Amino acid sequence: MPEQRKFHLKKNDTVTVLAGKDKGKTGKVMRVIPKSNRAIVEKLNMAKRHLKPSQQNRQGGILEKEMPIHISNLKVVCTKCTDPTRVGYRVLEDNRKVRFCKKCNEIID
Repeated sequence: MPEQRKFHLKKNDTVTVLAGKDKGKTGKVMRVIPKSNRAIVEKLNMAKRHLKPSQQNRQGGILEKEMPIHISNLKVVCTKCTDPTRVGYRVLEDNRKVRFCKKCNEIID
């Protein structure tokens, strides 16, 4: 059985891009792809796809879509201090494992 990968970000997290053509921009994670260590971020890393006319798409034309970004190039933005931050983990009294901001110690999720 393949190992289950764990990441510092989840779907619907607000993240900022650390490297690449969209460096410094922020967006919301739409999907995490564990197999390739990548995530798709809303309105970032856009690419143009040229489509031929077909039965489903009669018009054809150019479609812009989000492409995956490597997870190492993304950093979670804290909701309280609004800064890109590293994420730590802690277990609460009710045995829930939660993520917290390393800058302000605020619980992220």
